[in-house]
Amino acid sequence: MAAPGDHRPPAVELIGLNKSFGPVRANRDVSLRVAAGTIHGIVGENGAGKSTLMGMLYGFYQADSGRIRINGREVRITSPAHAISQGIGMVHQHFMLVEPFTVLENVILGAEEGGLLKRSLGHARRELERLGREYGLEVDPDAVVGDLPVGLQQRVEILKALYRGAETLILDEPTGVLTPQEADRLFAMLDTLRDQGRTVILITHKLREIMAATDAVSIMRRGTMVAERRTAETSKEELAELMVGRKVLLRVEKTEARPGEPILELDGVDYADTAGVKRLKDVSFTLRRGEILGVAGVSGNGQSELLEVLCGVAAPSAGTIRFKGEVIAGQGKRTDPLAMHRLGVGHVAEDRHRTAMIMDFTAAENMILGYHTGRDVNGPVLMDLGRVRGLCRDYMADFDVRPPDPDLPATGFSGGNQQKIVLAREMERDPDLLLVGQPTRGVDIGAIEFIHQRLIELRDRGRGVLLVSVELDEILALADRILVMFDGRVVGEMAAKDADERTLGLLMAGCAGTPDSGEAA
Repeated sequence: MAAPGDHRPPAVELIGLNKSFGPVRANRDVSLRVAAGTIHGIVGENGAGKSTLMGMLYGFYQADSGRIRINGREVRITSPAHAISQGIGMVHQHFMLVEPFTVLENVILGAEEGGLLKRSLGHARRELERLGREYGLEVDPDAVVGDLPVGLQQRVEILKALYRGAETLILDEPTGVLTPQEADRLFAMLDTLRDQGRTVILITHKLREIMAATDAVSIMRRGTMVAERRTAETSKEELAELMVGRKVLLRVEKTEARPGEPILELDGVDYADTAGVKRLKDVSFTLRRGEILGVAGVSGNGQSELLEVLCGVAAPSAGTIRFKGEVIAGQGKRTDPLAMHRLGVGHVAEDRHRTAMIMDFTAAENMILGYHTGRDVNGPVLMDLGRVRGLCRDYMADFDVRPPDPDLPATGFSGGNQQKIVLAREMERDPDLLLVGQPTRGVDIGAIEFIHQRLIELRDRGRGVLLVSVELDEILALADRILVMFDGRVVGEMAAKDADERTLGLLMAGCAGTPDSGEAA
């Protein structure tokens, strides 16, 4: 926090900003004041306008009206390069790094000094050493970025911004790809930046992080700024209510699981991609009826390939998969997604836009994808479109999809309602096994509460649920047992009641059995 008596003008002041994209008003008369030398959080549901607001501050967009002041001086920011010249830096959720380049080359890219690259590199090396010492951001300048873990890649992004003179740093969902230990180290770095007089704007949907890391927080809802709070004077419950406009249950209420017979069994499963790279290595586990088995891990450690193999999109290169006691893959057998549906397996894909929906199709058409050959939607010869719409209306009512319009294209729904359409399609058919990847990715807090309740209901009906999520809070809240994957292998398994973030984080970082090694990354 800025020291008492600090009379500096606000680092950032946005006054009455408005921005529309065609008929959609993304920001309506938004004002924001960020004190210098503080960490300021911005929270809101998907579509609340957070990214658009920061896009105007960083020069991606031009405001239709309103004013921007930086350190008390009014400016009109016309581009990201102009924002950088005004001392505004941004670390994006998806890193903007050239992986074959070294750390040093990435840092100076676009900021070279004149025509002599050697002189630029020498100056940059000295400056990186200074920044590393001052802010706890040490990283080997000669390391190839693609060889670095994601926590250090993010450190490079921060160094890039500081090297360019950023006094105010915007971080957009910075912990989405980090282990808990890496997230802790990130927030320690942000504390150091604040203590050295820099200003940080933190955009995150994780209220726990807002409470732990920020000095003040602004809340947006439907394109407007609805409240601002000193973090020490609010709570997760109040922030959630301000974001959604109603009280939200932040904890998952569930009874003890009562696991039954095995429904899914994997024995020594390997999978190699089309380039011959092994993505799954000797994966073995059992999932029982009446339980949720959570799969935790940093993205890219085999979880996506596991779902692809289990749903029939890909075939294992070794090992066997049994469903309800019968071999369905391996030993000369393989299956496909349509056959898996017929066996009683539902699949909620990790990326709803790429693999779960056709965005130009209507809600009704999306609601039967993969089930379009079923008798419930077909007449003697042709598909019965009246039945399709009726089925969609019923599913929409059960899953509170808004607006409840079967003929609206998928593009017309918010991210949360798109996800509800996919979940309704897969869950309303009461599958024996539900494979669900990132069920609440890009979903606002109100829809998260609803989705979690429905997954628990499916478990309590005696079905099996395999849950893949990068959100440890979600895994710990929903799962009855937890597997941890690292580099394509299952490196740990435990009951959820025995798990904690530190233990899971060390396993996710490949540090099983070495409790102190997680601090070095």
